[in-house]
Amino acid sequence: MNLVLDPIAALGRLALGFVIMLGELALFAAAGLSGLVRPPFHLRNFGRALMEIGYSSLPVVALTAVFTGMVLALQSYVGFSRFDSSSVIASVVVLSLTRELGPVLAGLMVAGRAGSAIAAEMGTMRVTDQIDALTTLATDPMRYLVTPRLLAGVIALPLLVVIADILGVAGGFLVSTVRLGFEPNAYLRDTVNYLHSNDVVSGLVKAAVFGFVIALMGCFHGYRSRGGAQGVGGATTAAVVSASVLILALDYLMTQAFFS
Repeated sequence: MNLVLDPIAALGRLALGFVIMLGELALFAAAGLSGLVRPPFHLRNFGRALMEIGYSSLPVVALTAVFTGMVLALQSYVGFSRFDSSSVIASVVVLSLTRELGPVLAGLMVAGRAGSAIAAEMGTMRVTDQIDALTTLATDPMRYLVTPRLLAGVIALPLLVVIADILGVAGGFLVSTVRLGFEPNAYLRDTVNYLHSNDVVSGLVKAAVFGFVIALMGCFHGYRSRGGAQGVGGATTAAVVSASVLILALDYLMTQAFFS
């Protein structure tokens, strides 16, 4: 009988643990967001988080966008030239970058760079009792540590995506005109004609959601870390993995909502 019931019990414990974590995450997010409407506002922490998430992630996001645009243009030419449809390359590059690749790749890069840094920093503060010290000094750790990072993530990632879109399109333009022999004015004209405001707006909305998710996962796992250096390492890994999975899942859901 135990051979039959044990797997069911294990599955039940797994499901229950997942539901409990979802509840804890929702309460954590609500507590962090509540700091936006209740003073005091820690502007210095917000500025520092904005630099950490946005400015410090700019090089890796920029390089990723440029090479993605270049590869996308080259691969599109290889595929569409078989059907004598190479004229659509400009539209493929700009729509792919603004709708999907810009926000998703920027989100994954920021999750690996800034999300891990947030989790490591907050995890170190937890295991060295610095968060408890804030409570002792009558400072709310959620408003002091979490709220500025959530707001910074929502603001920084759309700004990064705007830069990534521009650089990605520039990379595609460079390859198309220099390597593939496209006429520059015609390529730019096709890019402008096929791009609509909804394409850009949908990508920026995705970026804002992804930025919130990255900051939330970093703060959540770092805040709850236990067990010294090993616990900090585990929290960092969990933050990057959970943020990356959520970015891909939410990208599908939002794409379905925007373009269905």
